[in-house]
Amino acid sequence: MKVEWKGVYPAITTKFTLDDELDFDAYDKNIVAQLEAGIDGLVLGGSLGEASVLTDDEKFGLLQHTRKLVDNKIPLVLNIAEQATKVAVNIARRAEDLGADALMLLPPMRYKADDHETIVYFKEIAKETSLPIMIYNNPIDYKINITLDMFEELAECSNIEAVKESTRDITNVTRMINRFGDRYKILCGVDPLALESLVMGADGWVAGLVDAFPKETVAIFRLVKAGRIDEALNIYRWFLPVLELDIHPKLVQYIKLAEVMTGIGTETVRAPRLSIEGAEREKVLNIINKALAVRPELPEGSWGRQPVTA
Repeated sequence: MKVEWKGVYPAITTKFTLDDELDFDAYDKNIVAQLEAGIDGLVLGGSLGEASVLTDDEKFGLLQHTRKLVDNKIPLVLNIAEQATKVAVNIARRAEDLGADALMLLPPMRYKADDHETIVYFKEIAKETSLPIMIYNNPIDYKINITLDMFEELAECSNIEAVKESTRDITNVTRMINRFGDRYKILCGVDPLALESLVMGADGWVAGLVDAFPKETVAIFRLVKAGRIDEALNIYRWFLPVLELDIHPKLVQYIKLAEVMTGIGTETVRAPRLSIEGAEREKVLNIINKALAVRPELPEGSWGRQPVTA
């Protein structure tokens, strides 16, 4: 399936049973809600998907299971976050064999590669797969900044097509467009900066709180792109306190708790993560419950499979 790199791409959470196995029943319930809301693609095994504690077999199992579930309705993007180039290449090859539509690549994990090493890492993976690739640029969390000069060198790899822009510098959207035009599709990767990024020209949104609020997330994207900014802004202002849960170190626990409160997820995480308790839990629940108490009515046609118009 061709990947357009436009629209809302949930960074989907991975569901676990209390016995620490993959919980496909809970997972399927969430994916069905995402499809009903009108999402445009899925990112599997990302940071929010607890990539660091998944085995390769589990990642590939999720990919195969999701492939059957979505039945080619939307593209599937598998995340690669590895330490060794050789391992990353092998995962890319296997993902292609198993039906992934695209890859999301993080820079090398644990070792802080310099600019040249990072470029070579990405190029080595790109040349070993025909799948389209989105580079995940998140220097806040992963300590490697992929600069515009680095993207200039990566432009020779035709299948490196997009960037998940998570520098938290909103002007970077404009800098990318000014330098590269439409060579790279730009997807915002920071929920509390999504509307601003979309207004500045970002093509899509790799979203986190969409896992709990799929319709609202899709509505914001579609309304912005239809030029209905005031309507999008009304939803976004309501949503912002919840969206800010996406930029906390415990975003996985917080977003999973939000999924529970909206009825489309479970709270179970995999150790060393633990479900939040006490005052911290009450604080997060308060944010979520305040939002749920005044959940807005969405404009007709702003979510679902039908497009919104200006």
